[in-house]
Amino acid sequence: MLEKLAAVESRFEEICARSEQPDFYNDPKKAAAILRERNDLEPIVTAYQAYRTAQRDMEEAEELMSDPEMRQLCQQTWQDAKAQMETLHRELQILLLPKDPNDDKSVIMEIRGGVGGEESALFAHSLFRMYSMYAARMGWQIELMTYNDTELGGVKEADFVINGKGAYSRLKYESGVHRVQRVPETESGGRVHTSTATVAVLPEMEEVDVQINPADIEMQVYRASGAGGQHVNKTSSAVRLIHKPTGIVVACQEERSQLQNREKCMRMLASKLYEIEQEKLSAQEAGMRRSQVGTGMRNERIRTYNFPQGRVTDHRIGLTIYKLDQFMDGNLDEVIDALATADQAEKLKNSQ
Repeated sequence: MLEKLAAVESRFEEICARSEQPDFYNDPKKAAAILRERNDLEPIVTAYQAYRTAQRDMEEAEELMSDPEMRQLCQQTWQDAKAQMETLHRELQILLLPKDPNDDKSVIMEIRGGVGGEESALFAHSLFRMYSMYAARMGWQIELMTYNDTELGGVKEADFVINGKGAYSRLKYESGVHRVQRVPETESGGRVHTSTATVAVLPEMEEVDVQINPADIEMQVYRASGAGGQHVNKTSSAVRLIHKPTGIVVACQEERSQLQNREKCMRMLASKLYEIEQEKLSAQEAGMRRSQVGTGMRNERIRTYNFPQGRVTDHRIGLTIYKLDQFMDGNLDEVIDALATADQAEKLKNSQ
């Protein structure tokens, strides 16, 4: 590991020297790529330099401890340096793990009501609200693509983009089946019902990221609509794209122009095709095991929201918190941080 760290530091110094050259910005695209690499390497180099400093402190204290008069004085310095080295060693192991190339991307999220009829649609709406509030806390922006509501305020389906650097790194753990246990508003007997909603999270891809043959796409246009006649357009601005080789169907009706809706559909289609290709590659890699946390299969139950007990339980890591109200208001970081830590631990174990 130390040889790898020395190579990283050497590359970082090389990039820093290159960025100070007067002709560095002559090629803006190349310069941007180099600066991104520098930003990726900087936390590794900072931790490595701190590790070497702690190592020197430990060695110097050890030498001084050979003098009986200095031993007690230097004992604490030696212990502190040793503890810091151990902490930094683990941090460096994590920093050297291969980075998910999509972590910095925005995401496309899909929420669908599942088992439970109208109650599942109401829960899907609660999830949409939860992620909207989390996005607001993170300073991210939401773009609606499709939002089909019910007369009682539930959501049959909601497709939307969350635009923000690092959105995928935080939200990729949300894919899967979310289960709710609560007394429905429509239930007069006060009995607790169990319903589900499904969430899918895709890194947002541009058309240039995925090769799409225009001849493979069938485009349909229609008028946007909503429950009770809401959101109805007088023109056929809504767009539906069908990718004939795979049967994937994507739609967008939230923009006023057909062109804007088609552009959003193409981004969604590119993301779905990318996901299919990544799943194929993962399946082909020998010895590849799905991460303990991973990004979740769409039919895998990942979390339970129990309203009578005020708890949220994430089944992948066995974590339960009794902060349901705060969680539903978009305070997701405690669970997401735990999922990210478990994911790193599993990757670290598999890399050894």
